[in-house]
Amino acid sequence: MTLAQLRSFVLVATLGSVKAAAFQLEVTEPAVSVAVAALRRELGDELFVREGRGIALTAGGRRLAALASEILGLAEQARRSVHDGPGQPRRIQIAVTDPVAEHIGPLVDAFSARDESLELGIETVAGASFADFLEHRRVDIAFGPHPGPAPSIATVPFLRCQLVVVAAPGHPLAEQTDILPQTLASHRWLIGPPQLDPTTMTGLFFVRHGIEPKEVAAFTSQAAAIAAATAGEGIVLSLTHSVVNEVRRRALIRLDVRGTPLLEIWHASTLGVGRALPATLAFQRFATTPEATQAISTGRAGTVSARARPKVHVTLWRSVADQLDAAQTPGSDRS
Repeated sequence: MTLAQLRSFVLVATLGSVKAAAFQLEVTEPAVSVAVAALRRELGDELFVREGRGIALTAGGRRLAALASEILGLAEQARRSVHDGPGQPRRIQIAVTDPVAEHIGPLVDAFSARDESLELGIETVAGASFADFLEHRRVDIAFGPHPGPAPSIATVPFLRCQLVVVAAPGHPLAEQTDILPQTLASHRWLIGPPQLDPTTMTGLFFVRHGIEPKEVAAFTSQAAAIAAATAGEGIVLSLTHSVVNEVRRRALIRLDVRGTPLLEIWHASTLGVGRALPATLAFQRFATTPEATQAISTGRAGTVSARARPKVHVTLWRSVADQLDAAQTPGSDRS
């Protein structure tokens, strides 16, 4: 078997069709079919069968998919290790959740400025996929929620985030106090990423409080959702430093929701020592330094890193100022 054959099969297994795999590989469908057929003959297993409009992996196909992902990851690591020398470009692939994607640019720039030979790629994935992406070496480091219990993964917290629920001053809940989280279900919610991630931000808030909102408006970024909240279109859960300017000038106010501000901790996760690239471990260590924290808190939310090559579009936004608490005026009980 060859790496090209394994790559074709892994994509078919991941994407659920030969057509999608061919599109991803930029080859013809027959080329993918030939590669998979060769594996079937060599291994004596169908690997997958047609099921409705998709496919279903056989038991052998599931085992091969897991092992092939690891093999391809090791091959990529070997390729990079051979070229990991003085003057040679090195690449770190980064996974982030959508909320982190809008704030990671200054951190990436601060780290990459230390080494001109580094190339960094950023990909947004669901927090629940972190462990799989790391263990199969599809990414080198992940920034966001804890990936869960996995002996092969080393995780450290690098940022404590405060989250608040905000709305325009004219919102019906603006003057209420001690609002129960469940009360928010009947109001229009504004969310950043098109899909709610139950491991972070608004998705996690809904899960924790059993909230099933009657109406949710999705935007391409958290910045766009905040702008819609400023226009009076609904309520939004936001990082405190992302709305400090709006709160300061009273374009938004913090709703007095019981249990808020919320605390969310972002983690930097990699494979353990001996399995991760040295540059990746250095990046993880750097993320926990005061310099890194300062870069995130004083950078521009939504700014794309000048050194990274993101696979997603991140909306450009305005500067981030001090923490929300600094915006509170004396004698006020909420922002």
